[in-house]
Amino acid sequence: MKTDNSSIERVEEFKYLGTTLANQNSIQEEIKSRLKSGNACYYSVQNLLSSRLLSKNLKIKMYRTIILPVVLYGCGTWLLTLREERRLRVFENRLLRRVFGSKRDEVTGEWRKLHNEELRDLYSIPTIVQVVKSRRMRWAGHVAHMGEGRGVHRVLVGKPEGKRPLGIPSHRWEDNIKMGLQEVGGGGDCMELAQDRDRWRALVNTVMNLRVP
Repeated sequence: MKTDNSSIERVEEFKYLGTTLANQNSIQEEIKSRLKSGNACYYSVQNLLSSRLLSKNLKIKMYRTIILPVVLYGCGTWLLTLREERRLRVFENRLLRRVFGSKRDEVTGEWRKLHNEELRDLYSIPTIVQVVKSRRMRWAGHVAHMGEGRGVHRVLVGKPEGKRPLGIPSHRWEDNIKMGLQEVGGGGDCMELAQDRDRWRALVNTVMNLRVP
């Protein structure tokens, strides 16, 4: 494509403001990149996370202030499938096992890794998936209050021409918002619900603290 005597190369993906944008509108590569950066942060502090000189509360604060922001950069626009949610949970559980250490089995007396249910009981703070869902809803609320002339607002409410391909319809970002509302019993159109700021803020907080089995 040429514009103003400049040529723009057609590529399958590129980085923009630290986010990987793909021509297939897929978020998978971006999540892989975020997890790779998160792993780099994790390995840089893993000795501290396993140190007996630091309290578990301090280690969790390190995770949430150093590692988590790197992984969740721009997550408000993510479209998550169950596969991506599982990848995020696996990443977080591996890190939490480093923080909480092993547990002695009451039957065999041997040390073993903590199960996911045990990690959820020990880690009372909202999980990484809960944070993504709440930030996504918070961003939807911001977009709902934007003027109709804003590009982001037009993208969200606009209806592209043409028909969707045959077969199972692709999952959309808007579908994630609707699913989040259904989980907390907030049915209805998200654009209308978001106009009530207090109610929308309460729904965002509910999603943040929702305990999913």
